[in-house]
Amino acid sequence: MTGQTIKLPILWMPYSTRVNPYLPALHAESEAWAREMGMLVGGEQPARRGIWTTSQFHAMAVDQLTAWALPDASLADLRLNHRFNLWALAWDDYFASAFKQTGDLAGAQAFTARLHAFLPPEPGARLPEPVNAVERGMADLQKRLFPPRLAHWRRRLNEALARYIDAGVQELVNSRTGRVPDVIEYAQFRRESFAAYTAPYSVELSTGARVPERIRRSRTFGALLDAFMDYMGLANDIASYHREVHDERDVNNLVVVLETSLGISVPEAMRAAADLVTARLRHFEHLRRSELPVLVRQAALSRVERAELDAWVRGACGFLSGLHAWYSGAPRYAPADGPWQERAPAGRRCVPAS
Repeated sequence: MTGQTIKLPILWMPYSTRVNPYLPALHAESEAWAREMGMLVGGEQPARRGIWTTSQFHAMAVDQLTAWALPDASLADLRLNHRFNLWALAWDDYFASAFKQTGDLAGAQAFTARLHAFLPPEPGARLPEPVNAVERGMADLQKRLFPPRLAHWRRRLNEALARYIDAGVQELVNSRTGRVPDVIEYAQFRRESFAAYTAPYSVELSTGARVPERIRRSRTFGALLDAFMDYMGLANDIASYHREVHDERDVNNLVVVLETSLGISVPEAMRAAADLVTARLRHFEHLRRSELPVLVRQAALSRVERAELDAWVRGACGFLSGLHAWYSGAPRYAPADGPWQERAPAGRRCVPAS
């Protein structure tokens, strides 16, 4: 594995980026929840160990990520997704500083076991008393994430979150032992370590659309979901290559996986990674345009069901576009010596699948 600085590719994105009109309101209050949870250094409770300085917090531009990824969400839903995004990044950065940088596997396992107690499968479960910002954030989200219209989320979303935090421990094991995952193994693992299994629920929350169950259970929609989730995590590996590999010496990155599995150079692995990310997005496009409409006709969906499915698919396209815009411009992913890539041009509008 090498930490050499290389130019990162501009990834293909066929969907135009739109911004949620409530971004100014979100920006105005972006610090409030993070500060209340103790995620920011300093403030009214200095005894709490913060995760970010105020400048680090604003450099992440999480409010912009949320507004780009969910352009049609209501202010209430946008605010909830924003807090969820903040929590995921807080967990990531806390875990990295407390355990990955120190190699403290026993501490990571204990931290993760406690966090599982904040992910109950059923409502009304008594949660432990939070002792850090990550636990406080999740305890607060558990009160808010499951309004009556989304009660069906609870078990599946908390299971996805459990997979996310468990993957952090496996990443630490890999880094401690120098074990680079196999390329086939890594694709599945990255969906877990990126929390990609939570993304369909974010789209559902932001659009208010629920995918009909007979479509959700189909092979076609399952493949579409896989491609949707793969783009998110694998594109992130390219965007965060300098941060993860050069700065943190992490082995859990698609470029490192391809470099090791295929026995190729880092620039070759970077190009191969970009090709793979593009291939997954093209497969998503193929399924959306060619196979999903056939499935919709065969399933004889009602007009209401078609409208909900179309709204969800448009939301998924917007979600991918928003992530791409954030990867392309957020200072979180810029190397220390300056900007690493240009913003890609906007793509075309995502049209309904049916």
